[in-house]
Amino acid sequence: MRKILTLTMAATASLALLSAPAVADRPQELPSEISGGAWAAGHVQGIAIDQRKGYMYFSFTNLLVKTDLKGNPVGSVTGFTGHLGDLDFNAKDGRVYGSLEYKAQKSFYIAIFDVDRITSMNMDAQTSDVVKTVYLKEVVADYVADMNGDGKFDGNVANTPDHRYGCSGIDGVSFGPEFGKKGGRQKLTVAYGIYSNVERQDNDYQVLLQYDIQQWKKYEKPLTESDPHSSGPEQADGKYFAYTGNTTYGVQNLEYDEHTGNWMMAVYKGKKPQFPNYSFFMVNGAESPRKGDLVGQPQPEQGNLLTLAPGGLQHAASGVRGWEFTGEYGLISLGAGRYYVSKAGTLAEDGVTKQTGSAQLYRWTGQVPTPFDRVS
Repeated sequence: MRKILTLTMAATASLALLSAPAVADRPQELPSEISGGAWAAGHVQGIAIDQRKGYMYFSFTNLLVKTDLKGNPVGSVTGFTGHLGDLDFNAKDGRVYGSLEYKAQKSFYIAIFDVDRITSMNMDAQTSDVVKTVYLKEVVADYVADMNGDGKFDGNVANTPDHRYGCSGIDGVSFGPEFGKKGGRQKLTVAYGIYSNVERQDNDYQVLLQYDIQQWKKYEKPLTESDPHSSGPEQADGKYFAYTGNTTYGVQNLEYDEHTGNWMMAVYKGKKPQFPNYSFFMVNGAESPRKGDLVGQPQPEQGNLLTLAPGGLQHAASGVRGWEFTGEYGLISLGAGRYYVSKAGTLAEDGVTKQTGSAQLYRWTGQVPTPFDRVS
């Protein structure tokens, strides 16, 4: 009888385990807010999280800060003279990837941080061996493109017909599946910065490059600002275009969201009066790119066109859909419809103005015009 009872209890326990959600599927308890601190640096540009080890990463333009989930500083990487932008954590290799621009040197990189080695404050980006970089040749080619054929590059200025598609460099970065697929191999997607220019007609797309980074180890080089290297893939594995109207410096923060199955794009609003100039867009992750004409280009051109996700606000005249939400300083999809969104600010300490950043917890609602609610 005891043996039968034991077997029955074991069977009941097994059924309970099968019916219960896996531990990994249960939303992890996360703080409603994590402070990234206050620093004499640029404003906060992006955030990333390693939920398993319990660390947050904040990009402050020329500084990377690592904290625990209580906001205590653990380490930092300093010494960037370029522009460190959006970040994403790659769960496959445990490293943080970020956009890094050196416009004067015509050099654009993905910075790869070996975050396990960031264990103290003020580690130097060039000498501490925690940063590797990969050069993005396709971005450089579009940035330096002489579109008016006058034989000269006009440099880091918006008021010029140069810079193909209005490319000002790169900013948004995120890991996710190939466009149009729900699963499969994760690719690194990199969004162009796009200059604000209301006079030209060829700058109304968000330009997104996808890279399979499995073979990137052979390209990785230390950061050498005095002698920028050009080690990187010859071209992206895919180049895609999302029609949103011109925005100010393109996609500031890019994030693939498993909950909605879409790609989220947070931007600084555009200024063209013929567009609605929303601050938040989503690319429909379930719809495959289609070949089509790129409107407004100086010469007829076709590209891989992405479809904006349904819902939100819709501008009938342009066909653009979007929302209003402030995610341009940092956006992380945490799973189960939860997100960290970075809030930027300033404070004065001892007569010095410092930049602040904090990751605040939100949940997805899908409501219009703002599809997120703050979680307190």
